[in-house]
Parts: sequence; C-alpha cells; structure tokens
Amino acid sequence: MRLSPLRSRRPSRLRFLAAALLASYTLAPAAQAQDPAAHAARTLAACKPAAPCDNPLPVKVVVVSLFEIGEDEGDTAGEFQLWKERRGLTTRIPFPQGFHDLYYNPETQVLGVVTGIGTARSTAATMALGLDDRFDLTQAYWLVAGIAGIDPEDASIGSVALARYVVDGDLAHEIDAREIPADWDFGYFARGTQGPHDTQTPLDPSGGEVFQINPSLEQWAFALTRDIALPDTSEIARERASFAGFPKALQPPRVLEGEQLSAMTFWHGARMTDWANHWVRQWTGGKGEFVTSAMEDSGILQAMTYLDAAGRADRDRVLVLRAGSNFTMPPPGADAASYLLRENEGYAGLEAAVENLYTVGSVLVDELLGDWARYSETTP
Repeated sequence: MRLSPLRSRRPSRLRFLAAALLASYTLAPAAQAQDPAAHAARTLAACKPAAPCDNPLPVKVVVVSLFEIGEDEGDTAGEFQLWKERRGLTTRIPFPQGFHDLYYNPETQVLGVVTGIGTARSTAATMALGLDDRFDLTQAYWLVAGIAGIDPEDASIGSVALARYVVDGDLAHEIDAREIPADWDFGYFARGTQGPHDTQTPLDPSGGEVFQINPSLEQWAFALTRDIALPDTSEIARERASFAGFPKALQPPRVLEGEQLSAMTFWHGARMTDWANHWVRQWTGGKGEFVTSAMEDSGILQAMTYLDAAGRADRDRVLVLRAGSNFTMPPPGADAASYLLRENEGYAGLEAAVENLYTVGSVLVDELLGDWARYSETTP
C-alpha cells in the first residue's frame, strides 16, 4: 500500500521532466533567432577548429578575399577591409588551418575568409573551411571578390568583371621562347598537344584547367549589376589616357562579363596578354574572352568541386568578381619591364578596384540576404 503514493507521484514527475525537455527544444531555435551573437559565442566556445561540432554556425554568404594590406581595418584597404568594416564582420574566429582568421556577422550570417595569395593557399583555405564542422555551408553562396590585371582590349582599370569561366594558367608544357620553332607564337602550350596551335588533339580538362561558373547564377548576377554606375577618378583617368588605340581602356570603369585566368606567376606584357587570350579561347572552346588575370581562382573552384562532391558545399553557388587594379600590358611606347616594376610600387587602380568590388558585390549580397527564404532553397 505504501507503493501507491509513489506510483501516483512518479508520472507527474515524468510529465514535468518531459515538458521541460520539450520546452528546451522548442525554445532553443527561438533563443538562437533572438540572440544570434550569443548563439555564435556558445558554438565557438564549444567547438574547436578541425574538431567535431554538433551545433554549427549557419552561413548564408561566404565573401572570399585573397589578400589584405597591413591590418584588417584602419589603414590602406586591400580586398578584405571594406567587407569587414561595412558588413559588421566583427566576430573573430580562429582558423589555424588557413592563412588568416575568419570573421563572421551572427546577425546576417555572412562569413569572411582571406585565403592568401596563390592557388596553393587558396585551395588549402577553401578546403579547410569547407571541411570545418563549425560551419554549416550547405546553402551558402560563395562570392570570390578580388583585384586583378585587366586586358586593355576589354576595359579600364576600376572595371569589375563577372567570370563565366575560370581557366588555370599553370598546368601546361613550356619551352623557353628563345628556343621555340619559328612558326610558334608561344612556348607555353596545353599538355598532351603538339604545340600552341594544335587544333587536332582533344583537350582534356580533367586536370583542372577550366571551370565554368553556373551560367544561370552568373547571368542573374550580371543582370543585377550591369547598369551600376561605377565612379571615375582623376588618377585612373590619367592612367588609362596613355592607352591610345585601346578604345575600351579609355572608357570609365564599368561592369562587364569576362573570363578569369588564374596562374601563380605574376606575368605582364603584350605578348603574354596575347597568350592569355589564346589560352582562354582554347580552353573554353572559343566561348570565353580573357579579361582578368589573377592567382587564386582555379584553386578555389577545384576545392569547391571536391567539397560539392562530398556534400559540404554547393559548387553551383559560386560567383567570381575581379576588378582591374592594373593593366596586363604596358601602354604604347612603354616597355613591359619598366611598366611592371613601376606597378610593383603601387597599382594605379587599387583604391578604385577594391571600392568597386565592394559596390558590385554588395548588390548581390543584399539581394541574397533580402530574399533568403527564396534563395536558400532555389539557386538563381
């Protein structure tokens, strides 16, 4: 008889416990939504780099910068600084497996990464981020936004190009130009072919020589940004004025479409620019037009291809923006060596390029965040 009171009380205790557990599970998402900064702090305290994490931070947009000048804020801006300052990327996240710590905005769920210069570092940083359990990147859009050399046949410095293709410029055969046959224009040619003008041997892109950006996403992005009026400055006007005979180089900055050639070598000159145009046409089957040169994007796209295959990220949600900070060749009458060495002292279009990258990229980020219920489920 003494057991009956205990039996009568036990169900009430179980009901109380069940109700408490149910309430905790029900309130957790609401609490997270009400205080995303606190949620981020708890996650980062509980989860360490390269370790399992049961409650990852949600990420809507990853802004991929490649380098920064000096500090991350308060001095001359490189590719990352404007994003950090203007997008509230104030939560610093240790990232020892990459080149640079990450920065996150818990309210907007925008994450900033600086990969470091070159395809080796950009590949490593992208893979490391994609495999980091502290972040849920399954629905994230990736915006690669960096400066570049720009072909004066296509646009002026300060212009922003959306890539339809990213072409790698490192995987190749090379013979010193002083030793090439008389009928060759270049000593750099595709692996497995008989020379730079071999049109009979099929190209094999399986080595990672060319990556196509999701066409519908790129076209969506270009439609949103093509009519943005980019500011002009007296400095870049003076620089482009020397490019007589290059009508597009003489125009003010604009938004355009054009392919990105990614190579670890910082090359320069009219002949190298001719090679770049040939190389991009060759690897895109005549569909692409070389516009910008940089050093990281083929590595990023290769990493994203693998991350997509592993279910860690969506390869179809990558956009590549490159803004011209300098020309890929000297103006008429100048020699390539002198012009390159002068550019090494400072790019005439650096300030305009990083500002215009932010201007154009922000339109895309704002559109994605402003209609996230739609874009989270459906890629444009």
